[in-house]
Amino acid sequence: MTDETVVKSAFEKLLDEGNYLSIPKFGDLVKGRILSTKGRQIRIDLNGLMVGVVRGRELYSEADFYKNLKVGDEVEATVVDLENENGEVELSFRHAGAKRAWKDLSELSVSGEAISVKVLDANKGGLIVRVGHVQGFLPVSQLAPEHYPRVTGGDKQKILEKLKSYVNQDFRVKVLDVQQDDGKLIVSEKAVWEDEQKNVIAQCKVGDIIAGEVSAVADFGAFVKFYPTGMTVPLEGLVHISEIAWQRIDHPRDVLKVGDNVRAEIIGIEGSKIFLSMKKLTEDPWKDVTKRYKIGDWVEGKVVKVNPFGFFVELDQDIQGLAHLSELSDKPVEDATTIGKVGDTIKFRIVSIEPNEHRLGLSLRKEDAKPAEKAETVEVAKEGSEVKE
Repeated sequence: MTDETVVKSAFEKLLDEGNYLSIPKFGDLVKGRILSTKGRQIRIDLNGLMVGVVRGRELYSEADFYKNLKVGDEVEATVVDLENENGEVELSFRHAGAKRAWKDLSELSVSGEAISVKVLDANKGGLIVRVGHVQGFLPVSQLAPEHYPRVTGGDKQKILEKLKSYVNQDFRVKVLDVQQDDGKLIVSEKAVWEDEQKNVIAQCKVGDIIAGEVSAVADFGAFVKFYPTGMTVPLEGLVHISEIAWQRIDHPRDVLKVGDNVRAEIIGIEGSKIFLSMKKLTEDPWKDVTKRYKIGDWVEGKVVKVNPFGFFVELDQDIQGLAHLSELSDKPVEDATTIGKVGDTIKFRIVSIEPNEHRLGLSLRKEDAKPAEKAETVEVAKEGSEVKE
C-alpha cells in the first residue's frame, strides 16, 4: 500500500465520520471541554478546531448552575458570535440553558414525571410559574382541590386575591403542553393530585357510607373531605345542592358550614371526582306524603320564596309545594308579590300530589263545582232549546 493510498484512506475515514471542518454556525448548541476558568470568563476547547469563550451576562445568568465547573469538564453552550475581537467563538451558557430547558420539558411531557415549579404571579385565569429558564402557565382548572379558589358567588376579584396568595410558593406539577416555537408551556397540579389519588380512590365504591368534614361550601353544593377505611390519605367528594336534603334549599350555606361533621353515601365516581349524597341516608318524606295530605285539602303554608312564576310554600319541615302564578287568584296576576311575600302564612288548597317527582301543587283559587253539581248543570242545559260549548 502506497503512502498516497494511506492518506486517501484516512481522508475518506474523516469524511465518513463527519469530523472534518465541523465548524459551528450561529445558534448551534455545541459541546466542548473547559480549558480555563480564570478571571471572569470560561474558555472552551471545541473539538480541537477552535476555542470558544463564555463571559459577561452569558456566564453570570447561569452562575449557580456552572459555579462548580473545573478544567476538563464537558459543557454545552450556544454560539452567539462566530468570531469576537480576539478571534474566538463567542458562546453563551444562557441560551444553551434555555434550549436545554425546552428539551427537558418536552421529555417531561412524554414521561409524565412530576416536577416542582415556583409561582411568580397570578391573573384571573391562573398562575404564572417558572420551570428553570422557562415561564409557564398553570390554569385555574388545573389546580389541585386544596388550591382551587372556591369563592361563593364566583367573585372574580376574590378569586384573583386567592390566586395571588400563592405567589412565591412551590407547586408540584406535570407538563401538559410544550410548544417551544410559540414559547408556550402549560402545566397541571391536578394531574399530580389525580395520580396520587388513584390508589386511594380504588378503595371506594358506589354505595359506601363515609363520614367526613365539610371542607368548602359553594353555590352548587358542599365539598366533604374524608378518609377511606384504612387509608391515611384523604379524599374529597361533592355533595350537590340537590343531594343535601329532600326539601328545597336556596343555598348550601343555609344548612351547612365549613367544619361540620357529616355522613354521606357515595353515589358516583368519575375518574378523580367523587359524588356524594347526604339525603340518601335519611327517609324520603315524600314516600308517605299522601297519608298526610289529600287533594282538595285546605292547608296552611309559609311562603319561603317568591319567583316570577309563583310561590314556594313550606307545609312542614320536609314538604314544600308550588303555588303557580295562575293559581294565586281567580283573576289574572302579573306580579306574585301583590298576593303575598316571603314569611306570609296563607291557607292554600292542594290541587295535585306527585310523590315520585316530589311535587305538590297549591292554589288560592275558589274550588270548582262538585262533580254532582256539574252533572246536574249539564242536564238542565240539555232541557233548553240550545246547548253551546
